[in-house]
Amino acid sequence: MRRLLICLLLLAGACGTARPESLAAKDEVIVAIRTDVPLISFKRPDGFYDGFNIDVAKDLVGRLGKKIRWLEIKAGDQLTVLTGKRADLVFAHMSVTPERKKVIDFAGPYHVDFQDIAVRPADKGVIRDVRDLAGRKICFVRGTNIAQRIIDERRVDATPVPAADYGECLAMIKDGRIDAISTNAQILAGLLTTPGVDLHLVGAAFNEQRTAIGVRKGDVEGCEELNRAITGMYQDGTAPMLLDKWFGRSGIDLSVVAVPQFEGCS
Repeated sequence: MRRLLICLLLLAGACGTARPESLAAKDEVIVAIRTDVPLISFKRPDGFYDGFNIDVAKDLVGRLGKKIRWLEIKAGDQLTVLTGKRADLVFAHMSVTPERKKVIDFAGPYHVDFQDIAVRPADKGVIRDVRDLAGRKICFVRGTNIAQRIIDERRVDATPVPAADYGECLAMIKDGRIDAISTNAQILAGLLTTPGVDLHLVGAAFNEQRTAIGVRKGDVEGCEELNRAITGMYQDGTAPMLLDKWFGRSGIDLSVVAVPQFEGCS
């Protein structure tokens, strides 16, 4: 009787510490994406998804031998779809931050970029770098940390103005409610392709942006498989090809494309 009780207790303890199911064990994975970022991830008129993140997701998941089921999300949903187990992966051009690492894990990064600034043509010679944002209103999309990095890390006394998405940022800079939009240079390059948008990219590269894949907390096996796939994507030339396909005409410097240093799967 005593031996049976000990076995039951051991089994209960094992169940209590069991790891969540890894994406590595699945034939189909749910990939969360945004559809409102030109060049990065968007929905075409025919209903199909397209963009740099879409191509990267297809390539990496394909290397794992799995199928994709897409899940559209909005800005600010990147973490909750993972913690709520509605998605296995998030490809939302999400940068790695200590706060996010408390609740999710990251595979990659699959690309390293920098912040830049977009301004109206009239401000082209006035706002030339991040220091010139002092005393000015800058847009930030809820769920991102871009504006706070300018204020905290660069110690620039700018005024952050929240927006639901980048479309709202574009509307605010057009009617003068804000002075600038600052985010990942690739995202800005995409926004500048929006019909009717007349903005100037400053070219002030600052604050490294480590763009990575969000994975569920504790999925070490899945994370490691993705890192191997990312390495393969760079080694066989797929990564440089996709970067050139989507950003080759954007003015972003693509002269050096190397395998990013991974975060490590915890």
